[in-house]
Amino acid sequence: MSKTLLSRIKPFNNPKPKTPSSSNFPLTRHIKQLINELCQILHTQQQWENTVESRLSEEEIVPSDIARLVFDKLKDAHVGLKFFGWVSNRPYGCPLDRFACSSLLKLLAKCRVFDEVESLLSELITCEDKFPTLEALDAVIKAYSDSNLVDKAVELYYFVLKTHGLVPHVVTVNSLLHGLVKCGKVKDARRLYEELVERSGGVEDKFLDNFSTCIIVTGLSKEGKVGEGRKLIEDRWGKGCVPNVVFYNTLIDGYCKKGDTRSAYRLFNELKLKSFLPTVETYGALINGFCKDGNFEKVDMLVQEMAERGVIVNVRVYNAIIDARCRHGFTVEAIGTVRKMIEAGTKPDIVTYNTLICYSCKDEKIQEAEKFLEQVKNTGLVPTKFSYTPMIHAYCKCGDFERALSLLAEMTEYGDKPDVSTYGALVHGLVISGEVDVALVIRDKMIERGVPPDAGIYNVLMSGLCKKSKLPVARQLLDEMLGHGIMPDAYVYATLVDGCVSNGEFQEAKKLFEQTIEMGMDPGLVGYNAMIKGYCKFGLMKDAVACISRMKKSKISPDAFTYSTVIDGYVKQHDLRRALTILPHMIKRNCMPNVVTCSSLIYGFCQNGDLVRAENLFNGMQSNGMMPNVITYSILIGSFCKLAKLAKAASTFEQMLMHKCYPTDVTFNYLVNGFSHCMPTIFVKEKSEPKDEKNSMFMATFKRMISDGWHPKNAAYNSIIACLCLHKMLKTALQLRDKMISKGYTTDSITFAALLHGICLDGKSKEWKSIISCSLSTTELSAALKYSLIFDQYLSHGFDSEASAILHSLVNDHVS
Repeated sequence: MSKTLLSRIKPFNNPKPKTPSSSNFPLTRHIKQLINELCQILHTQQQWENTVESRLSEEEIVPSDIARLVFDKLKDAHVGLKFFGWVSNRPYGCPLDRFACSSLLKLLAKCRVFDEVESLLSELITCEDKFPTLEALDAVIKAYSDSNLVDKAVELYYFVLKTHGLVPHVVTVNSLLHGLVKCGKVKDARRLYEELVERSGGVEDKFLDNFSTCIIVTGLSKEGKVGEGRKLIEDRWGKGCVPNVVFYNTLIDGYCKKGDTRSAYRLFNELKLKSFLPTVETYGALINGFCKDGNFEKVDMLVQEMAERGVIVNVRVYNAIIDARCRHGFTVEAIGTVRKMIEAGTKPDIVTYNTLICYSCKDEKIQEAEKFLEQVKNTGLVPTKFSYTPMIHAYCKCGDFERALSLLAEMTEYGDKPDVSTYGALVHGLVISGEVDVALVIRDKMIERGVPPDAGIYNVLMSGLCKKSKLPVARQLLDEMLGHGIMPDAYVYATLVDGCVSNGEFQEAKKLFEQTIEMGMDPGLVGYNAMIKGYCKFGLMKDAVACISRMKKSKISPDAFTYSTVIDGYVKQHDLRRALTILPHMIKRNCMPNVVTCSSLIYGFCQNGDLVRAENLFNGMQSNGMMPNVITYSILIGSFCKLAKLAKAASTFEQMLMHKCYPTDVTFNYLVNGFSHCMPTIFVKEKSEPKDEKNSMFMATFKRMISDGWHPKNAAYNSIIACLCLHKMLKTALQLRDKMISKGYTTDSITFAALLHGICLDGKSKEWKSIISCSLSTTELSAALKYSLIFDQYLSHGFDSEASAILHSLVNDHVS
């Protein structure tokens, strides 16, 4: 029913026509039986017309007289419409009255066939004698509201109110208010509420009830206007008066969702002072609020109070606590909560286990997640896609695709078909692990099983293909998306632009970027950043700066990444002066320099030979709580090595390890080349050395090995491996050992001693023989023990030297 049609309809002179006689058709037991019989015929027989005609003739009843009663009894809208058509088109039939038409309208509204509702309604409201009853209009308004067609419900409500002065029943009004609040139109809901308060003229509950007020208060609370909600209650019931616990629960929940647990708790105490009994909803709202704050002391107190008052803590409350504990990193305590709920007689449900599975996977405790999944099956619960999806993603992340695929098959066996989310987790995990080809096969399986990939999955696949330098395949995916009617979003185009830039196809990147804008699509911050990265990579700094101006005109604010990219671009063009001029613009826009910005500037200072400013910036980063990354450390280490400041290079490397920043091959190459080429300088003490050289394990090991006649490169490699092991980076140390061997350098007794220390510090002293082999002679073992005792000096306080004890034992065995 269009607004145009409603606006053309004028009020009738007599909005309430005289009641036709058929509305008073006597409803005797015999007539009830007849109606039931007719409805049975209509529902079960294909050719029912003759049967109904005969049956009504026997009773000497005109069909239009009992049509209202039939419509009231029918449950199928399409059957009702057929009966309506039959009655209306009979040659000698009487036309249906407003009551019969209203009954049909109610049936259509109840069955939610809105096209038919609008067609009939448009016909009835234009005819004075057939204007629908208020009960029928109520049914239509309520059906619209309950089906999220709230705009149509409001339109019809105001039409009926303005043209005929009819106000729907309070239940219908509440449905309309609830529909408005649900779709975020709280302002409209409140206006309608206040209009009805005014219309009631002070008559209590004429058009509204307590629930009406509660709906508006809930809406205001959702918007964070809890104070306004309280005022609305007091306007109706008096200052300081909150009439029942339901209103208290609504206000408490509103304060908690707003993050104001203090006000919520004050209301909670007020509720108890007024002798209202808190319900499970009261406690649940408060517990949710304190869970968000991570205030588990209050949570435990409230759970204890519930037990003392005899209020049963339901599974929903427990699930909220478990989820919050996991979210705040207290997984062990969350598992303890599960034990408590079982002891209290509340059985965990699938949501409980899904929460534990999800967070176990996030913490990379996949075996723990497996145990929870097994418990789900053992307790008779049915696993869902929310049980399997996190595990599928976790297994893909750690490279166990076979288990991920078997979980996908198992999920299907339980009857929960994988959806876009599940497949998305699998595809994402495979792409992260570098298995893009397998991810493409999964995409094919999705399509085969009738689950079309969304833009997000295509974006992940394209990103993976671009990183693998498979740009043509990524472009094919874009064509496939368009072919399947899936419109790429700005992120998809940004991924392709970035892929083209990374693969050296700058003109193609530029073409795609401009194409995005021509299509009327906003590239967004990500798209502009990808293009600016391209300009900087290819040395087109003027174009990069112009692109920033362009994004500002499009009302997109540059972020730290934007400015850092441009600064890095200028540095790589050996234009440190211009790079430094970008910094004030960045700070002016409240984009604080990040580790990328600082690393680029440190590199620039090092390029210019200004190590003093490079070190000052490096130290300033740490004093401001910004942790340098592997690139920052490697730049400084490389520069120190280049200028033969080896003690500084060594101390920076050890500082890097101390902060658990894992070095890369670049770092190792700087150190090995620096220490082997500038070896004579290690015996010259640097004037600006920040601390005593003897505190550096790297320098002590390297110097001792050189003094003992070892080759400088072997000495450098062993010094690095020793530092890695004593900082508990055994895996990296073993990888470096393998690279050392592949380059033609043999491992020796010092390598063995260093790795043995790493194994012992990793808690694997009893299984060392399965990790490294020992074929050292007595002399070599003695040398290993000698260096092991040097390493012992750098062990953290409280650590026993298991490695030296093992070496002592090996030496003694060889001697005996």
